[in-house]
Amino acid sequence: MVLQLLTNIFALIVTLGILVTVHEFGHFWVARRCGVKVLRFSIGFGKAIKSWTGRDGTEYVIAPIPLGGYVKMLGQDDTRVEGEARIPENQQHLSFASKPLWQRMAIVAAGPFANFLLAIFVFWLINVSYGLSGTSPVLANVLKDSPAYTAGLRPGDEIVAVDGENAEIWQQVTMLLLARLGETGDLMIRAIPSGESSPRDYRIALESWQSDTSEPNPLGSLGLVQYEIPPVIAGLVPGGAAEVAGLQAGDRILSVNSEAVSGWLQWVNLVRASAELPLQLVVQRGADNVPLVVTPQASSAEDGSRIGVIGAYVQDFDLMASLPPERLREVHYNVLTAIVPAVQETWEKSVFVLDSIKKMLIGLISVKNINGPITIAQVAGETASYGLEVYLGFLAILSISLGVLNLLPIPVLDGGHLLYYSVEAIIRRPVPERIQAMGLQLGLLLISGVMVLAVYNDVSRLL
Repeated sequence: MVLQLLTNIFALIVTLGILVTVHEFGHFWVARRCGVKVLRFSIGFGKAIKSWTGRDGTEYVIAPIPLGGYVKMLGQDDTRVEGEARIPENQQHLSFASKPLWQRMAIVAAGPFANFLLAIFVFWLINVSYGLSGTSPVLANVLKDSPAYTAGLRPGDEIVAVDGENAEIWQQVTMLLLARLGETGDLMIRAIPSGESSPRDYRIALESWQSDTSEPNPLGSLGLVQYEIPPVIAGLVPGGAAEVAGLQAGDRILSVNSEAVSGWLQWVNLVRASAELPLQLVVQRGADNVPLVVTPQASSAEDGSRIGVIGAYVQDFDLMASLPPERLREVHYNVLTAIVPAVQETWEKSVFVLDSIKKMLIGLISVKNINGPITIAQVAGETASYGLEVYLGFLAILSISLGVLNLLPIPVLDGGHLLYYSVEAIIRRPVPERIQAMGLQLGLLLISGVMVLAVYNDVSRLL
């Protein structure tokens, strides 16, 4: 537990350190190219752990709180012409405020732009080093009476497109489905039925789809099963309903209430839907079929709904080893061909993040999806343990999120400054300082509120 906590903290510091450094370096690099004198380049907030002055006269600072950073430029806070008097005459040409409007806008936009460039580089690196790999989106199962089953999808069907967008691997199917979260309307899935060669279109009606959940499960909510985990019990929770009923490690669930069970997900759904209701089981134990009766205990899910639990967990399952070679798909790139898909993926993820923010603002999806530093630390630690490829993908998505968020037209953020400069370009003079001060207060209040909500969501997930 302690080791995992330390791993998560270290992963958080490294991840945020990379993102903040790249973001602030974007501001720094463009400011220097525009002839602005940079007074301080700080990574992190708080009292400096280490600081030094470079040959360029810039003070470089490393601070202990890794939740941000800043680049302080000469004359950065001066928005009025008379403000130039506060700067020595021989340095006025080096101040931020003395630069043309387009240069000031470029300096401000450079931070988020650097985050997008980082994402493109990371996706390019993944493409060159690992390529695109995954499994073909063939349905292992479709749960009976689910939306997908009602629409006509069946086990063995291969999904080839979602809402007109082609999909070659399961990851692409999932991302296309996630783009529909919170929406009402028809979801169009094109699939090739098992044993056929021509695709068919299947229509699934959505209504505020998963708008109130903090952990969206697009495949599961539609009844689509990506792969079947054998319904074999690996172990039992002492004193749980499974142990009381006589279930044992190694038992394979064959049927529940005379309904055949083909996979673990089906078994879990039957248990969750049967709180305090007896289930007639037949399990395979060695060479024998053993009848048992288990009554799931009532519990509460994260969304407050009532579910059944029995205190049993699944055995380890190696998906890649269980699939036939024809189900595996890989695309390899060289250093040139990897660029276009990297740019495309960065663009698609950016649009997805922006669309998700819009949906939260208008109430289509829950604000429970806002994550704070605790969740980021957990995910960073987990992805790091899965391997470099997974961690790099997570880093790229975080970098995109940081870039998009900073471009929002909220005072305090880069997008807020760009908004002021856009107004200045229209009215031909800086936005009055009084209005900027009011915007600053509103921006701080809004950002503080979002941070409090994010931390609250983090703590709620832990409890």
